[in-house]
Amino acid sequence: MSEIKAGTPVVEDVNPTVEVSPSAKEKPAAKPRQQASRMKRTSRKTSSRNLGCLDDMPIEELWAIYRDEYSDEIRNYMIVKYRDVVRFTAERMAMRLPSEVDFDDLMSAGLFGLMDAINAYDPDRGVKFETYCTQRIRGAIYDELRSMDWVPRLVRARTSKYENTRKQIEMESGNAATDDEIAKRLQMNSEEYKKLKRDSRPVSQVSLNRKWFETDSSKDVREIDVIKDTRQQNPLHAVQSQDLQGLLTKGLSRAERLIVILYYYEEMTMKEIGITLDLSESRVSQMHSSILARLKAQMQHREREF
Repeated sequence: MSEIKAGTPVVEDVNPTVEVSPSAKEKPAAKPRQQASRMKRTSRKTSSRNLGCLDDMPIEELWAIYRDEYSDEIRNYMIVKYRDVVRFTAERMAMRLPSEVDFDDLMSAGLFGLMDAINAYDPDRGVKFETYCTQRIRGAIYDELRSMDWVPRLVRARTSKYENTRKQIEMESGNAATDDEIAKRLQMNSEEYKKLKRDSRPVSQVSLNRKWFETDSSKDVREIDVIKDTRQQNPLHAVQSQDLQGLLTKGLSRAERLIVILYYYEEMTMKEIGITLDLSESRVSQMHSSILARLKAQMQHREREF
């Protein structure tokens, strides 16, 4: 074995194999488009952390930041910014709805539609957000109206079908449409048409507190203020009629009392009264004249009360 002098450098003949981790390997040069996209995402995240005043930032940049990194601050800013679109859409729809539909309910449903539109909007599609969100807002309001309506949608569809056919026939002929004409136009037999007509007239509910018409005063006239139920008799008139009947028949005999009641209250003829009381028609007429003469003499001093 040869001696090695001090200071002589030692050279190894074997080159050891050095393992290089995958992260240390040389990566291929990124394409210019990928580099730009990576730099853009980095700048977006950096700007999203330092939002500052959102009013000073372009709307396209805000949408880009919101798509890459969700932010409650940006979402709330968008809701406030596009709230006028919700109000405009709700006002347009409220013009064709009954007065009992609350405008605030439409606004609330429209705001939920706006939030859904903000979460689902993709600016890369090239569609303006105002155009996109209007449809989502209208859809949310329609969904709310359907949930408030107690009548099924099938009944509403049948009602619309029946009314459109009836109006079309009346416009063509100029006369009121008959059931046979509507059934023939709809190509239905009598049973199917009866079912369609019955389903097209559902029982409707009306709020008695809704406004009937506006007045100059601060208090509006409501339905309950002008509604009239003709199926029932006025209690005051019923009591007055009973008092008058008792006053007129007071002091008369049974036959005379029956003549007055049957003639004036039951609206029977003299002949019918005679058959009922087993008297002749002339006798009933004579008794009637005598009763009127006595009642006229008795009621002269109370003429003002009547």
